[in-house]
Amino acid sequence: QVQLTESGGGLVRPGDSLRLSCTASGRTNSYALGWFRRAPGKEREFVAYIAWNGGSTYYEDSVKGRFTISRDDAEKATYLQMNSLKPEDTAVYYCAAGPSWVAIYSESEWTAWGQGTQVTVSS
Repeated sequence: QVQLTESGGGLVRPGDSLRLSCTASGRTNSYALGWFRRAPGKEREFVAYIAWNGGSTYYEDSVKGRFTISRDDAEKATYLQMNSLKPEDTAVYYCAAGPSWVAIYSESEWTAWGQGTQVTVSS
């Protein structure tokens, strides 16, 4: 079972950029990787997905065109580049790993989760 650790969160102003990193304790090259977030008072929601081979990506509508997910299996890592941040992006961000066939919106199918990193967007 791979273990995941996020980093890179912080306090930024609207319009700023931030890059989140997630490193794994083991090999990631057979896993789909994803990012989720939980805003204050809300349920955790899907943000971004990248296939096990990096061949496809998928984003939640509100982040399309602003966020980019990537992976570097040599570094056992996935990244979330977040541009043009908005106050509504404020949340705890989690990375997740799952089987290559994972149903991305089904949290129970993601088999490993990080502890989360806080992102706060405020002026």
